[in-house]
Amino acid sequence: MTRERPRPDGGTAPADRIPDDRITGDLPVADAATAVDHIPDDATMLVSGFGSVGYPKAVPRALADAADGGGAEDGDAGRDLSLTVVSGGSVGEELDVALVEADAIDRRYPFQARDAIREAINDGRVAFADRHISTLGDDVRFGGMVDTVDSVAVVEAVAVGPDWLIPSTSLGLTDAFVASADRLIVEVNHDQPLSLAAFHDVYRRDLPPNREPVSLTDPGERIGGPRVSFAPERLAAVVETTGRDAPYEFRDPTETDLTIADRLGDFLEREVERSPLYDDSVRIQFGVGSLGNALMGALGEADLGDRDLVYYGEVLQDGLLDLLDDGALRSASATSLALSTEGQERLFADAERYAEDVVLRTGDISNGAAFIDRFGVVAVNSAVEVDLYGHVNSTNLGGSRMISGLGGSGDFTRNAPLSVVTLGSTAAGGDISKIVPKATHVDHTEHDVDVVITEHGVADLRGTSPRERARLLVDVAHPDYRGDLRAYLDRAGAGGGHEPVDLETAFDWTDRP
Repeated sequence: MTRERPRPDGGTAPADRIPDDRITGDLPVADAATAVDHIPDDATMLVSGFGSVGYPKAVPRALADAADGGGAEDGDAGRDLSLTVVSGGSVGEELDVALVEADAIDRRYPFQARDAIREAINDGRVAFADRHISTLGDDVRFGGMVDTVDSVAVVEAVAVGPDWLIPSTSLGLTDAFVASADRLIVEVNHDQPLSLAAFHDVYRRDLPPNREPVSLTDPGERIGGPRVSFAPERLAAVVETTGRDAPYEFRDPTETDLTIADRLGDFLEREVERSPLYDDSVRIQFGVGSLGNALMGALGEADLGDRDLVYYGEVLQDGLLDLLDDGALRSASATSLALSTEGQERLFADAERYAEDVVLRTGDISNGAAFIDRFGVVAVNSAVEVDLYGHVNSTNLGGSRMISGLGGSGDFTRNAPLSVVTLGSTAAGGDISKIVPKATHVDHTEHDVDVVITEHGVADLRGTSPRERARLLVDVAHPDYRGDLRAYLDRAGAGGGHEPVDLETAFDWTDRP
């Protein structure tokens, strides 16, 4: 027995049917220790996972065991693995801790969020390249980022058949990875509910120059179905697993978070009254994290008139569930259910109701420039630091130590009609200002950032000259640093120029009078 899902044209198609069984057909079922034999020592491993959910668990653990000698005969050394691991977003410890500790990863692309892999990247033991999420699938499919010869896609699913699978708690770049890989290993996780199929809207675009326009006309619309298709001959193994994701655990919002959230709400209340962009609704995106959750809460309390609130972004966080439950959110489009453990339980317990308003898309659509522009999405993302001319560092502490990666912040910051950066004014207990003379690394340029919000105010940078931007940004810096920042600007301005800069003192300005 199957359940059919309606398509936008009102009909149904067999490929859209949601099965009741986890495994359909005569498939190559194997345990994880056997399945890893299909992964060459130097393979490119393309893995599902985004927002620390929906990632494979058993096969990476088995690979780590094999590298440590656990799968070898007595007296034999383990496998000498030098894997290139590519994921759409952050994944679990099975990949970014166990494989790192087994010295099994040679290269890692393009986003990570675990201490073990971060340390290996910053120590130079693992080569790492950052990348925009929206184009990552094409980078892999076209061979521009990794060599897909001897590549293996390892994907978590809730169900699998001879030429299809249904992803679990994230979609991300899974479809592109499956389409690109030489071989496919599917982990069917019995602890991930089959009801997750109701959230997925898989749509695979043709390759250029035959790539067609995507007929997505509303953020909540569905244009595909729940299944990722693949060539049957590429299916190497199906591994039955159990075990839930180990997702983000969001901290309680700080007073700084709540103040920033209030300032964002106040700003948007004014903005919707002055701009025709919001005559019908407010479409918004938030970066993942505890600050993002606090910002979503502020939106629920903001007075947006009779306008609908719509989410179009990468991740569904707990704060969005609150808005859905309160009737304050019309729909949510994302690519990952990046919920806390409590949030997952809440969604799983009432998946059918939530799936009426929540849709998960492939990363090229959830983060696609055309759709961010088409829907007029307000982008709200955080940062490590912002300099006095509006350049934003999102990824590298001190300009050199990678934190996690760019993720989708570039996709939204560059393409949104209104781009907002929110951040606390200080770090390290107040010892470091996050408003600085010159960013030590630039992910988003002054040309793409419209508004900067800290707990001390809102700097609306639209239409301002560099010197005007600098004065506005000083005003939202922490009061303890404003004098130093103004003194820096005086020294820099003495040399003239469109964007005055004092290179000699730009990075040690706090020691200057």
